[in-house]
Order: sequence, then structure tokens, then C-alpha cells
Amino acid sequence: MAAAGIKVVRLQVFDGTSSKVSSFIIACRLYIRMKMRRAAVEEQIQWILSYMQKKSADVWGKNTLKDLERRLLEYGMAGEFSADIKKEFRGEDKESTKVAELRRLKQGSRTMEEFVQEFRRAARGSEYKRRLLVKEFKKGTSTTIHQRLIESEW
Repeated sequence: MAAAGIKVVRLQVFDGTSSKVSSFIIACRLYIRMKMRRAAVEEQIQWILSYMQKKSADVWGKNTLKDLERRLLEYGMAGEFSADIKKEFRGEDKESTKVAELRRLKQGSRTMEEFVQEFRRAARGSEYKRRLLVKEFKKGTSTTIHQRLIESEW
């Protein structure tokens, strides 16, 4: 059922404040359900990004937009994008959470490209630098690739 006649309150710009992330996501989801249900996922995501304009949300939004434009990142549904926003800004000890996520990340049945994209997303905010990132990346690859990476070091 379309909600064409219903007026929707204008969304507040999101600045990355962890205490505001849940209400921001809820407001976005409601607006999309009411006004953008038939819009393409890409349009819905761009609309959400247009409200991420201050502080850390602005930086994250610009980086995400670049990744989307380069086709390094893709979402099948706006809900997946919302989940990534929640992960990024939920306010827990972000660095510890990111490190734990990096350590748990495994390639599994994903292609290398899919694994690289997920690894890049998880690495943002981990504060891991060069060698530690490489070490965690190698550990997360499939057994065959992991073995080849070890052998190539010799």
C-alpha cells in the first residue's frame, strides 16, 4: 500500500554519534518503506548517504560511496547497507570489535574478491596497520590460498 498522502518528517543529518544510530536507521527504513519502496536499491542507499554529512559519518559515507562507484562494494538490499551502518557506528569499543571481527573472518566459499571486500570493510577502524593486516588476511583465506601465500614468502 502506497503512503503517497502521508507527510514524513524530514530526517536529521547523521553525524556518526553512536547513541543516534538506531533512531537514524529506523527513520531511514520508515521513509524508504513509505516513499521509496519501488526505488532501486542503489537509489535508496544514495538517499541514506545524503543524510550522512557530518563528522565520522561523513568520512565513512564518502569512502563507502567511492567503493560503490568503483563497484568494490555492492548491496542487494538497503537493509544490508543499514546493517553495515549499525556495525560501523553502534558505539561499542569499536577498535576491539573490529579486531575481533577481523580475527573471525574466513573466506569460506566466497570468491577472493568477495573476501577482500569483506576484509576491507572489517579492517576499517581496527587500527591494524600493514603487517598485522597482512597476517590476519592470510589467516582468513582458504586453506589452499593460505598455503600458497606461505610458500611464496620463501
